[in-house]
Amino acid sequence: MSNGLWRLSAVEIAAGIRERRFSSESVVESVNERVASLNPQLNAIVDSYEEEAMAEARLADQSIGRGESAGPLLGVPVTIKSNIDVIGKPTPNGLLAFKENLAPADSPVVQNLRKAGAIIIGRTNTPELSMRLNTDNPLHGRTINPWDLEASPGGSSGGAGVSAAVGFGPIHHGNDIGGSLRCPASNCGVVTVKPTFGRIPTYLPSAPVERGMLTQLMSVQGAICREVRDLRLATSIMAWGDPRDPWWVPVPFDGPPVDRPIAVAVTKNSHGYSADASIISKIDIAAGYLSDAGYDVQEVRTPPIREIAQCWFDVLGSELDLFLVPLAKEHGSEAIQNIFSWYYELGDVANADQYRIGIKERTALTREWNLFLEKYPLVLTPYLMQSVYSWDYDAQGLDQVRDLFESAMYSTSINYLSLPAGVMPIGKARGLPTAIQIVGQRFREDLILDAMQIIERQTGIMAHELW
Repeated sequence: MSNGLWRLSAVEIAAGIRERRFSSESVVESVNERVASLNPQLNAIVDSYEEEAMAEARLADQSIGRGESAGPLLGVPVTIKSNIDVIGKPTPNGLLAFKENLAPADSPVVQNLRKAGAIIIGRTNTPELSMRLNTDNPLHGRTINPWDLEASPGGSSGGAGVSAAVGFGPIHHGNDIGGSLRCPASNCGVVTVKPTFGRIPTYLPSAPVERGMLTQLMSVQGAICREVRDLRLATSIMAWGDPRDPWWVPVPFDGPPVDRPIAVAVTKNSHGYSADASIISKIDIAAGYLSDAGYDVQEVRTPPIREIAQCWFDVLGSELDLFLVPLAKEHGSEAIQNIFSWYYELGDVANADQYRIGIKERTALTREWNLFLEKYPLVLTPYLMQSVYSWDYDAQGLDQVRDLFESAMYSTSINYLSLPAGVMPIGKARGLPTAIQIVGQRFREDLILDAMQIIERQTGIMAHELW
């Protein structure tokens, strides 16, 4: 590297550019060199905007030179997942048939990052239709986990997770309908928060039709970063409003004060799944850090998890059957078609009447969790209850897909409830990163991030081990 600026956090980069200690051009050049050095082996960034990014960096430096006010991310390199729109660029979503699907406008999250001054250096890989907990597709190929060549980087934001871990800039966009932010963060040893539904505006200008109702309620945009302070900054900026999303809610990012000490519910319940004991034991480590910091940590029984995770398959399966399966059958590989067929076998796909009842009953499940979170504003849970699986595990058969999603029941259930949840590394299991999850009250990502920051102060930044 010509310099080590690629190592810096977004907070450090933005401050350094504002204070003229270094230029945006030098930062983007450093990150581009890092990408050129490692990305050929990792395949995390599948569309590079190197020249455009350098030109934008020079413009950022010129604006600083003229004394103009700087946005909070002026000159900071970011990546965007290849399933949302960047104006004039393809949005293939992992499908060969969509490789020329040019975006007519920026999606809200892209627009907000640009408003803040961020510079898009490229697009990250995702599986076909962004519907796997791994990242591989016939269009761009497989993304490699930098911790182990045979391990999955997670999905569907696997390219973003790898990019965060190895230093391809400090902020990486992703999205999450069942774990697509949190699974890559867990597998790659980085941090993320799945926001509350309505926190970050979402819209896909290139989409020919609107998404299904449950998909809209469950799917959110977010960021994957190495450091919690960058995650806080990125998430708060992505949350700026956009009229194209009628579900966006103008709630302040930092909520009102809460009573101290903050009560944290801890659960190690595997709900009948044969969990890795070494992973479950790490819950106690994270709980100890929070207790030492003054939180009121209590191991208690939570409202349902397994039953809600099953609803994810049963009720969402109805929408997948109607909207995504036809695309998979027409344009997808044999692998994604097999995986969708196995998803069906994991649940009793709702018919029209069952779907309506499922949406209705989802309100009662969410209410039960809301009442629990009124007493315990934070809930510390496992995330994946097994160590990082092999890169093709979900393509091997029904039993493997069932095992993977049972391991991830604390992931899909939280999507079904539209609650916010952060994931961060808490050491390793079988030599690979493992993580804990912190669930919070609706629109209290700030409390989740506070707790994550406390844990990070004790554990350090895991990605630095790769460097």
